[in-house]
Amino acid sequence: MAHPKTTKPEVPSTGHEWDGIREYDNPLPRWWLWTFYATIVWGIGYTVAFPAWPMISGATAGLLGYSTRGEVAAEIERVAQANAGIEGRLASVDLAAIADDPALSGFAQNAGASIFANTCAQCHGAGAGGAKGYPNLLDNDWLWGGSLEDIHTTVTHGIRNGTDPEARYSAMPAFGRDGLLERPQVAAVVQYVRQISGQEADAALAAEGAAVFADNCTACHAEDGTGDRAQGAPDLTDAIWLYGGDVATLTETVSGARFGVMPSWGDRLSEAEIRAVASYVHALGGGE
Repeated sequence: MAHPKTTKPEVPSTGHEWDGIREYDNPLPRWWLWTFYATIVWGIGYTVAFPAWPMISGATAGLLGYSTRGEVAAEIERVAQANAGIEGRLASVDLAAIADDPALSGFAQNAGASIFANTCAQCHGAGAGGAKGYPNLLDNDWLWGGSLEDIHTTVTHGIRNGTDPEARYSAMPAFGRDGLLERPQVAAVVQYVRQISGQEADAALAAEGAAVFADNCTACHAEDGTGDRAQGAPDLTDAIWLYGGDVATLTETVSGARFGVMPSWGDRLSEAEIRAVASYVHALGGGE
């Protein structure tokens, strides 16, 4: 007697069909399902054991008390303890003697580069080349002096910041805005400044501007226009301009004055850090 044929029940379709090809609703393999369930259990356990769920002012701490911030803090403390000895030497040795000690100088240069990138590059640029209104630290044109000691003082106290009583300070009068000079006088002195800096200038106006310059500008910029770095007065005879040497920019400078501000780092950096960044900047090639 022949056995009756058994037919395999047809797997239901998902209803999706494309170009005659139907998608069937086959059950998932058991091993895949159990693996999926295991990952859910593992995920729940992870969020319980480690910091995970965001709260209003933080996140759940987790039963294990793990903290990435704690790891970073511990690493910072480890490095600080490892460098404590050489940082102490850097903070106490005479500034001029840093370059005579290869180990100390090398540490200062590496640390100074890191500090510069973190605190100074935002204004002076990653390569210290400066920008409009922010001095180039690679040349020899230093408003407040470019010796290691001068740089150390400038970094420590800053410039015109109003928070450090020992900050470098000078103020240029706003000759036009405050009515100290008439517009024709401003135009004339601008032409004179362009003339002494070797730029194209109106000779007739420059001649008039020479008298205006002598009466109003020489107290800071010197009679020959070479400036006075001790009081932050720039040399007007070279091609180095903090804001620009074109007619429009010079007119704006004479009329409204400039008042650049540098923060004081004495209350934000340690003495060793200030010495490190001062040594780094001095070694870039500018200054004296």
